[in-house]
Amino acid sequence: MRRRTRGACPRLIRLKANPMPLPRHPLLLEVCVESVEDAVAAAAGGADRIELNAALSLDGLTPSQGLLTETRRAVRVPLIAMARPRGGDFCYSDFEFRVLLRDAEFVLDGGADGVAFGVLTDAGAIDLRRCRQVVKLIERAGADAVFHRAFDAVRHPFEALEQLVDLGVTRVMTSGSKPTAEAGARTLRKLIERADGRIEILPAGGIRPNNANCIIAATGCDQLHTSLRDRRGRMSRSSLAAMVRLVRRIARTG
Repeated sequence: MRRRTRGACPRLIRLKANPMPLPRHPLLLEVCVESVEDAVAAAAGGADRIELNAALSLDGLTPSQGLLTETRRAVRVPLIAMARPRGGDFCYSDFEFRVLLRDAEFVLDGGADGVAFGVLTDAGAIDLRRCRQVVKLIERAGADAVFHRAFDAVRHPFEALEQLVDLGVTRVMTSGSKPTAEAGARTLRKLIERADGRIEILPAGGIRPNNANCIIAATGCDQLHTSLRDRRGRMSRSSLAAMVRLVRRIARTG
């Protein structure tokens, strides 16, 4: 039996034969949280940016006014807030889209440095008209427009990427059209190459200390998104410490 190298990522072994060079500038770590306590712990533990949600069990919804206000008061690192009116798909009724716009206004007024959102058509494409409205609203506030993992539900990701570039979106969070970033590493790599600095690509989905190094090597990414939740649904402090050590070591050694 062939012996597996300790800490290796089996799904990425074939990609390692031709890895992209590791980024030679600092790697940015974004941590996803749903409580003030976890936001404070993430910032104190070394997170470079925080994404704030309610209901991570539903993959994230708009945070409440109280949660946003107290989190913004408690942390000084950049804060991205989710604007998502419900769980499920990303095709919204007129009323639901109005709620999303209100949510985006609300989180920006509450001090968010950016808004994570995503709106698709029934055909599995970027809803250009509605997304343009959201991006313009965010731009007026001087904040980051982040297209979240609704991107992984589009049928044609490279076409969608070009559309988001044209819309002026700051960043795309994606697992490379797969359930996890590890499984989607090949597509993530191609997306980063296609983006060519015109838009940021933020790998997300199942990223943990035991596979982050492989994902970075396989994709050449310069930032990562992770929630690091434990079995109780809380952010694991030990996993955060391990992730921060890993990211800082890679950033130092290049």
